[in-house]
Amino acid sequence: MIVMPFLLLRPKHHSNGLFTSSLMKHITKIYGLEWHIRNGEILAEDRGAVIISNHQSVLDIAGFINAWYLVRKLYLIVKKEVLYTGPLGIVTYLCGSIFIDRKNSKEANKILECTTELMTRDKIKIWIFPEGTRNTNWNGKLLPFKKGAFNMAVRAQVPILPVVYSPYYFIDKDKYVFNKGHVILQCLEPVSTKGLTLEDVPALADRLHLIMSRAFEQLSKEVRAPTPRDDRIHTKLC
Repeated sequence: MIVMPFLLLRPKHHSNGLFTSSLMKHITKIYGLEWHIRNGEILAEDRGAVIISNHQSVLDIAGFINAWYLVRKLYLIVKKEVLYTGPLGIVTYLCGSIFIDRKNSKEANKILECTTELMTRDKIKIWIFPEGTRNTNWNGKLLPFKKGAFNMAVRAQVPILPVVYSPYYFIDKDKYVFNKGHVILQCLEPVSTKGLTLEDVPALADRLHLIMSRAFEQLSKEVRAPTPRDDRIHTKLC
């Protein structure tokens, strides 16, 4: 509600997201959370790209909010239902997010096709969760990837930037306990789509799924094992 009047000055402009995130990223301090980002220079490079990440919880929102100052020109792909969540939906809309109706695949594909010009002409990055929904099992494994993100990247011939959230070990869903903790956002090496066609998408999706699954397993071991903080590796965001 506080940021909404300012967003109305330039509705749906990518700078609205940067402004909103600069204020909202401090909220997680209330929960006792620290966010660390690794290899953030990958996100910071000025180019169009598709960012893909695993999806565990609504808390993931805080992750890309903390990374927004690096990405800068960013639009989110979100499910259409978010549009009807009151102030959150309005702010998401004013920040230029792209809403997808998951029940209408034809309409969703048309909307995704429109992102090509944003990425190639305006050097906008698109952030999407290829699992398609929150992985509520928390069993250390990623859900199968849907193909939309990879179709977008191939059509635009832009790189894919994989980002892996470490597990939310500090949350006990069964006991409704939310402890203090930290989350690592691991930025992996970009994957080029130059020369690929839509026929290559299934293999591309499988390749990214394997790469991100391995990174997730490593992060699972790391965040659960207390180790001395190395400021040369971690960039503290909040």
